[in-house]
Parts: sequence; C-alpha cells; structure tokens
Amino acid sequence: MLTAAQVLAENNFGDTRTGGLAGPMGLFLILLLATATILLIRNMNARLRRLPDRFPQQSGPTDPTRADAAVADPTDGTAGRDSSTPAPNGHQQQRNG
Repeated sequence: MLTAAQVLAENNFGDTRTGGLAGPMGLFLILLLATATILLIRNMNARLRRLPDRFPQQSGPTDPTRADAAVADPTDGTAGRDSSTPAPNGHQQQRNG
C-alpha cells in the first residue's frame, strides 16, 4: 500500500529531460516583450516632444469659468423640427377635450 508521502513524492510530471524548451522560450518571450515596450516608450516620447508647448485657443465662450457655454441647447429653436405630424396647440386641445 502506498503512503501519502510516497504518492506526493512520486514524479508524475513526465520526463523532464525532453521538455527543455520551456526555459529558453520563456526567456525569448520576455526579451521580445521588453524590446517592444522600450520601442513603444521611445516612440511616444518622440511624439510628445513634437507637440507644441501651448495649443492655440479655440473659438468659443469668452468666459473660461463657464464650461457649458459651448454645448448647443436643443430647445433654442435652431434644431430641425420633425414636420411629419403637427404638434397640437392649446386651441386644438380645448376643442377636443
């Protein structure tokens, strides 16, 4: 009868001599990812250096403390109206009801 120590000590992971490619493949993947990361960092630094220090002001509200001034109000009458069904006015509602 096998004891618990013998079962745990038994090597059930297969032949360890034929699986020798995992270490070099892992090292290759780590080096590949590190190289890609370094190249991406260098590319982004070069792009950031090309940006201007200050961007020109965009045309907009003169009051910088008012953030919602650039948002278009849909109820100001400039938006297109759907003309397929006419909206009832107060006179039509009084006659029907």
